[in-house]
Amino acid sequence: MDATAWDNKYAAADLVYGSPPNQALVEYATALPRGRALDLAAGEGRNALWLATRGWEVTAVDFSAVGLQKGRRIAEKSPKSVRDRLTWVHADVTKLSTEPGYDLVLVLYLHLPAEQRRRVIRSAIDALKPDGILMILGHHSLNIADGVGGPQDPEILYTPEDLASDVDGLGVVIRAEKRLRDTDHGTAIDALLLASRSPLGSGNERG
Repeated sequence: MDATAWDNKYAAADLVYGSPPNQALVEYATALPRGRALDLAAGEGRNALWLATRGWEVTAVDFSAVGLQKGRRIAEKSPKSVRDRLTWVHADVTKLSTEPGYDLVLVLYLHLPAEQRRRVIRSAIDALKPDGILMILGHHSLNIADGVGGPQDPEILYTPEDLASDVDGLGVVIRAEKRLRDTDHGTAIDALLLASRSPLGSGNERG
């Protein structure tokens, strides 16, 4: 992982991934009661800000100082009550030490070699309350051949089955599925996993 490369990427554009939150997150989290959320690899903070506007207390973590600065700047346009619910943390998520206490942990479009990915997933599950939910979403391994956009290195892509295997022994899989996402350039293929530390979390499943 190269923080400098991401700093340059975020500095070169107004908003690299736009301002609206991820649609899959909106579909799932809208039905959840507000609580504490941890957004790992938060980038420019679009998902963290959306959660905060809905009453969540959110910790947004990223190793790009530029991305976090942009997130803070965008959040400054929000009411103080929203800004006060946001905590910005400059850190490498592959080296992050976490403690339980979060109702929702996000790992969205973080693409790493398998062992680093598993390390992040272990930290993410450790950060959950017993009934908390982990949401992982990213580019499916099929996306290179059959989709559009995203990383073109198969070593850092994954399938829902890969994610379920990563969670095995650490938590309970609630949902693992392929998702199709419409873009300006065609249909992208994503992999989604919802999991919990214990069966208690399966009660939060919606849809």
